[in-house]
Amino acid sequence: MPEDFHLERPLFGGALASTFPQRFQDVSNIREVPDHQEVFVDPSRDESLILEILELKEEVGDDGSASWFLQDLSSEQEAEGCVVIEQSGVTEAPGLCYKNTPAVITTAVGQMAISKGRQGREAQNFVRVYVANVRLKEVNTDILISAYEPIHINPLSDSATAVGAGVATPAELSGCMPMVEVFKLAVSMFKVNNWGLFGSV
Repeated sequence: MPEDFHLERPLFGGALASTFPQRFQDVSNIREVPDHQEVFVDPSRDESLILEILELKEEVGDDGSASWFLQDLSSEQEAEGCVVIEQSGVTEAPGLCYKNTPAVITTAVGQMAISKGRQGREAQNFVRVYVANVRLKEVNTDILISAYEPIHINPLSDSATAVGAGVATPAELSGCMPMVEVFKLAVSMFKVNNWGLFGSV
């Protein structure tokens, strides 16, 4: 279907890139986004995809780093009931090499209750969160790719106005690529076009 058409998106001025469905809109065209983030949303489904550049968390081991970041996101957003339901082992990414050192990637999937923006806890939505940590150790950088998929929309949430309250409509019924597949595509197609972005090279 047309809304499911995906294409490569330039990130951070083209220094990085990834591929995901065209239905995800660049939030920076609507509001200000922090310099270290690229944020894309599909407002019709209340789904979002966020890519962040962070300084390498050296104290966090590769094994389970995505789960660590998932818990960190939960704390940062004052979410409740965060549960890690799946985590991967460490895999190397031969296509993401700097000075012959490949990036390492871990992923995790969790569920949590999150409020939109400045809304209170009484308006929390139940959300599934997919997290990938791409570790570029040679340039002292953690790349975080996170995807948010609503499972149940609270009637008091701002989201209810756009997508309706209650159990979220499965992507397949809307003719869309499921969020888990959007996430996998974005992670597998992530690439670095200009290593100079990281400053230390």
